[in-house]
Amino acid sequence: MDPILYWNEVALEANRVSFTNGKKEQPGPTLSSRALAIVHLAMYDAYARVQGNPVVPVNLSPYLPNLPSPKPNASANAAVAAAAHATLSSLYPSQKSFFNLKHTQAGLEGDGLQEGHEFGLLVAQKILEKRQDDPSASDNGYAASVARGAHRPDPDNSNQGFHAPFYGAQSRGFAITNRHELDAPPQLESPEYINALRQVRGKGIAPELMGTLPADISPRTANETLIGIYWGYDGAVELGTPPRLYNQIVRAVAIAQNNTVDQNARLFALVNAAMGDAGILAWDQKYIHDLWRPVVGIREDEPSLGPAATGNNVLSEDADPFWLPLGAPNTNSTGKNFTPPFPAYPSGHATFGAAALHITRRFYGVTSHSDDCLFDGITFVSDELNGISRDNKGTVRPKHVRSFPGGLWQMIIENGISRVFLGVHWVFDAFATDCAGNPDLGQHIGGIPLGLQIADDIYDSGLNLSTVGPRH
Repeated sequence: MDPILYWNEVALEANRVSFTNGKKEQPGPTLSSRALAIVHLAMYDAYARVQGNPVVPVNLSPYLPNLPSPKPNASANAAVAAAAHATLSSLYPSQKSFFNLKHTQAGLEGDGLQEGHEFGLLVAQKILEKRQDDPSASDNGYAASVARGAHRPDPDNSNQGFHAPFYGAQSRGFAITNRHELDAPPQLESPEYINALRQVRGKGIAPELMGTLPADISPRTANETLIGIYWGYDGAVELGTPPRLYNQIVRAVAIAQNNTVDQNARLFALVNAAMGDAGILAWDQKYIHDLWRPVVGIREDEPSLGPAATGNNVLSEDADPFWLPLGAPNTNSTGKNFTPPFPAYPSGHATFGAAALHITRRFYGVTSHSDDCLFDGITFVSDELNGISRDNKGTVRPKHVRSFPGGLWQMIIENGISRVFLGVHWVFDAFATDCAGNPDLGQHIGGIPLGLQIADDIYDSGLNLSTVGPRH
């Protein structure tokens, strides 16, 4: 049994359950990506140091500096199990009995179990100590701007608050060597902004409002609706968050590629460190740029609307004071769909997906920021469309086996644009576009360029403890 895949599955189950059992441990995409990074870096360091003792191979270079060496006969499997169990138990204490069960079922046998166990506990302790000063996702002390263009809560879910306004700026990096930043999004009323507004007004609209669209705005197709829901994972019951989804995809890749345990230890550490840093840097940028979501931007496009309104009785042609989005899917619940409770730019989905899937591409030798053939034809079933999950009206969605002829690169792009089809993001939250509407990654705009930069930084510099501190 591969101990990395085994405990990765346990960690993903912890993420799923944490959004199902009502305990609200590691909530939101920020803290869930942080948790998965901690668990997988602890597993990696425990495995790498035991497996490489006394000489650590280059492909398993340690993450934490200055740890004592494990005892010569320590079991790598026991070290991984102890590191995973200890970090998971600390992060998700309500699920400790489940982690205890999985530890007893891990098939640990042979010599060096106690020595490996002790070393795994040491690594877990040191990783947790390194992250003990991370901020929470609380919005206590945060005051939202009422300026035109600034993010405010979803008017259809007005009590949602603000998720993690201080997390990005006040967190240390996991493995990045620089606090990567983005250029500003398009200015309000610029041609790029108006094009994005008209796109999401049609492609992201609530189904019951489609008849209100002007004739020159194209509505969302059935396939676009499917794409939007397929990539959801918006903290839904039984699903969890986007970092779980991207781990599921990487698992499918790793199994198809017949990875060794060495390879899986490093791959999943790289992937989850990249997403841990994506959660930090994307949320830092979100609250720096503080851009409103489409549900507010379309309803208040006319300057006579909103808290900073000025007098005018004629609506602009791009305003609809009553517009609502399809919304992030409230899967397996009966509540409303919603717009996520944090600023639009850049898209967290786009940043997480690009960081995780591009660092996977780099791991297997793909260097380009373009189409690849290595993963040509990969298929994947999203838990949003698995034949079990229900929409918020209680209807079971069909199972959908989705294929990706363009491999992981196609996934990166489709994942980014999917948020427009839900009406919760502008297209430039994922990427800038050229005059034909295609992704223009030559511009440093949106979550995909940010995620690619994070992935390249971590992969090129090696998997080392970051020295990058908080922004303030």
